[in-house]
Amino acid sequence: MIKFYAYKTLQTADGKLPLEVSFSVEKGQFITIYGNSGAGKTTILRILAGLTGTEKSQIEVDGVCWNNTEKKIILPVQKRSVGVVFQDYALFPNLTVRENLAFAVQKGQNKNIVNDLLELMELQSLQNSKPQNLSGGQKQRVALARAIARKPKILLLDEPLSALDDEMRFKLQDYILKAHQHFQLTTILVSHHLPEIFKLSYKVILLEKGRIIKEGTPSFVFSEDKLSSKFKLTGEIIAIQKSDVIYIVSVLSGSNIIKVIATEDEINELKVGTKVLVASKAFNPMIQKIS
Repeated sequence: MIKFYAYKTLQTADGKLPLEVSFSVEKGQFITIYGNSGAGKTTILRILAGLTGTEKSQIEVDGVCWNNTEKKIILPVQKRSVGVVFQDYALFPNLTVRENLAFAVQKGQNKNIVNDLLELMELQSLQNSKPQNLSGGQKQRVALARAIARKPKILLLDEPLSALDDEMRFKLQDYILKAHQHFQLTTILVSHHLPEIFKLSYKVILLEKGRIIKEGTPSFVFSEDKLSSKFKLTGEIIAIQKSDVIYIVSVLSGSNIIKVIATEDEINELKVGTKVLVASKAFNPMIQKIS
């Protein structure tokens, strides 16, 4: 289990922002941190990985203290069992795919994990290729495999698929989910992509201006409190399109078309021609049938 508390003053475009969050993650869970840009999502990952300091923090992983500012305990980065995947791949350009993975294997660790990962991530045919000869999706598969090669307790994913097109993004989501389940990882993802969140996440932490304002299952976080919002309009559904595990609902309101995410539960009472209320609270658009 991860027990996380941190306080840090962030410097943002709008001035200083106090980040203060506390949450826990059960071993083996897949959670997503969601929120506007500048809310502090990436900073949380960096604090957990030991890449960013804090004014106050207390972090415990499987009963071991990683951070305790009161006791002046800060576990060095290299001693934290963490794998990190960013948007920019960060592969070694002079090494082949196999060599990139082998480099991440820890001293004394069974090196057969390289072969296991090449097979799991379907990289066997690319194992002797260097990064400059790989596509973006292939590079991200290698980056993911390399992060897992050291068998970390925690896998941190900072919007790793944001630069990919939808087709490749869906494929990479499958690889992430397969690796998470196969290695029984505890995984924390930062993402703005709702279909991705619904597909991968057991739990969502909703962050706003450095504070957690809501947490729970994706359906709970994104489907509750529909009418408690600052912006509302009515319209008629003109199209419903399935996108992986969620639906994109096109609503005609006046001369404008608004696209809204809907869950499978919500879509049961919606069809083309249905009159609906679209409500938006901050960055969470919701849809509800008008009786």
